Amino acid sequence: MIDAEVLHRLQATLDGRKGAAPDSSYVASLYAKGTDTICKKVAEEAAEAIMAAKDGDRLHLVREVTDLWFHSMVLLAQFDVGVDDVLAELRRREGISGIDEKKSRGA
Repeated sequence: MIDAEVLHRLQATLDGRKGAAPDSSYVASLYAKGTDTICKKVAEEAAEAIMAAKDGDRLHLVREVTDLWFHSMVLLAQFDVGVDDVLAELRRREGISGIDEKKSRGA
């Protein structure tokens, strides 16, 4: 099993691309284009993951979800939210039914 360290290393790389010249890396170019472009990439990757799931192709699904996670992490980094923030929320929700968790957020 791969531990969360790979996510922390990716986060460090993404953070390091902030403020870099847009032509120096793909991630730097996303940051330079702004939140709307990053959000569009997340939506695009989510749609591709859905299509891979509908096709029933396990490897394709894994690759598309990897792209989705990557671009979601770019979006999180755009707002200075990190892996530990998401992991803490997952830990908070652990053992709570989805119905109860949703109710706890209010309408």
